[in-house]
Amino acid sequence: MGQAARSVARKLLESHLLEGELEPGAEIALRIDQTLTQDATGTLVMLEFEALGVPEVRTELSAQYVDHNLIQADFRNADDHLFLRSAARRWGLWFSKPGNGVSHPVHMQRFGVPGKTLLGSDSHTCAAGSLGMLAIGTGGLDVALAMAGEPYHVKMPEIWGVRLVGELPDWVSAKDVILEMLRRHDVDGGYGRIVEYHGPGLARLSAMDRHVIANMGAELGATTTVFPSDGEVRRFLASEDREGDWVELVADAGAAYDMTDEIDLSELEPLIALPSSPGNVKPVREVAGTEISQALIGSSANPGLRDFEIAARIVEGRQTDDGVSFDVNPTSRQTLEALARSGAVATLVAAGARLNQAGCLGCIGVGQAPASGAVSLRTVPRNFPGRSGTRDDQVHLCSPETAAASALAGRITDPRELGIPYPRIEPPSEQVPNVRMLVAPDPDPERPLRRGPNIKPLPRLDPLPGAIEAPVLLALGDDVSTDEIMPAGRALSLRSNIPALAEFYFAQIDETAYERACELDGHIVVGGENYGQGSSREHGALVPAFLGLRAVIANSFARIHGQNLVNFGVAPLLFRDAADHDAIEPGDLLRIDDVHAGLRAREPFTIRNVTRDRTVMVRHDLSDRQVRVLLAGGLVNEFRARDAARR
Repeated sequence: MGQAARSVARKLLESHLLEGELEPGAEIALRIDQTLTQDATGTLVMLEFEALGVPEVRTELSAQYVDHNLIQADFRNADDHLFLRSAARRWGLWFSKPGNGVSHPVHMQRFGVPGKTLLGSDSHTCAAGSLGMLAIGTGGLDVALAMAGEPYHVKMPEIWGVRLVGELPDWVSAKDVILEMLRRHDVDGGYGRIVEYHGPGLARLSAMDRHVIANMGAELGATTTVFPSDGEVRRFLASEDREGDWVELVADAGAAYDMTDEIDLSELEPLIALPSSPGNVKPVREVAGTEISQALIGSSANPGLRDFEIAARIVEGRQTDDGVSFDVNPTSRQTLEALARSGAVATLVAAGARLNQAGCLGCIGVGQAPASGAVSLRTVPRNFPGRSGTRDDQVHLCSPETAAASALAGRITDPRELGIPYPRIEPPSEQVPNVRMLVAPDPDPERPLRRGPNIKPLPRLDPLPGAIEAPVLLALGDDVSTDEIMPAGRALSLRSNIPALAEFYFAQIDETAYERACELDGHIVVGGENYGQGSSREHGALVPAFLGLRAVIANSFARIHGQNLVNFGVAPLLFRDAADHDAIEPGDLLRIDDVHAGLRAREPFTIRNVTRDRTVMVRHDLSDRQVRVLLAGGLVNEFRARDAARR
């Protein structure tokens, strides 16, 4: 019998499988070809890589970007940038200089190769699936291990085939496609799944359109998103003077999927995600007329040249409303140069745009915070509470078309109501690649690391104790994000100083959490569904571990955060009965008499609520390998033990 027809995702997984069976739910180990780190996570990754004691990176390609914390209000960000440069030079990574652009579109333009695997310490690494890569976002410690040549372990996802038919109508673009997916399936609809897009509707979606959709697959909770490497990917790579990197990678005729969906692109309309979740999606027409104070265009979720060009065409010859801050963040230096050559920069500035440097900036809450309680329209991927830097923010997610139309009107506006012809913009057949701000690898393990005073050693963590008795610090509901565990913008400059960063522990939810945690000899947190959604920043697991978090008990965990907790020796436990979540209050003293036996047995075990004299049953879905890591006190401890045994 011949080989069964295979999807693109299946082909990628099979070609990189090192251990395990490709059965949904089973743990597998994958060979990693490339890694991606950025400055908000990379400083910690480099400290972790140093702790592993490996002399240089062992991947085909590793790249370190500086794109998040670009505002140098004091020495800390500038010091970290120099530290990252020294680490890249020491261990052999590409280094993308500050201002060169957001990691995801730059990596796509310069390094993305169909058929390869990419592991990144940024949840939106999945954007590279637009080129036919298996690109997965994860915690930095997993990336440090991949840089050391270790495989990446993940539970085999189900493969979700989404068939696209039809063609997008005027004033509807790629952002509306992924918002439609979120409208249908919410922020956890992709959990444990790879989303693979296929079908005739792909024909009119450019590679950068696909990037938009793949990028925000992270907001579905998906392991990753995959597109085929077809003629459009070949055209894109040829436009970047890299046609030699193209290989065809498409699904076989009749390829089967574990589950299916279909979107008729011709039936879509402009959509918008209301505060404070990417899954809170409505048609723009239903909320039109709401006054706004900010419209921001840019970020890895709308990084393409057309996203800025179309905004320029919409506002050309007009002036944005005097009550609106119209912010434009180019996503790469190459794109900024192209916009300057086309005249789009002059058009945007003349219309009132505040032009910023190429980087993440407002997307991650680094500058551009909106006014208190005011509505901000953004083309970014997330609108979690307070992520913008304003506690009571009202961030809405939308397309560049909707953002630009609303900036002109001063209120949320359906772009179809502008009364002008839709400015269709075709992708360029030839770009002018910018490689000048990329520093090629030249490894030398004798080069010193340049450490500023804000860069502290990686904290050492103890093995998980055999018995846990600790109070509940917080009892939380559903969809708690990593931005709420550890805030993004206002704390990111402390990303390499864990003791100082710890002062922001759960500050978005409870400003007393840090002080109370410091007074305790260990604590427990209780969560609901989808605990730890959002960013891959492992600070949301390392800082709690540093402060004595022993376990999180929840109804379900977001994939990356659950894995990060294990990597730093914190037990992610699941309520056997979801209703038990409501029976635990902050301050309750919980006791687990033999947590090691409970974890090893793989059967539900008992936690006693000493305060209320009752018990609840918990379970876990960890692999045997993860249990070993957890008992060792985290991945660094476990790797060191294995490395010592090999010697």
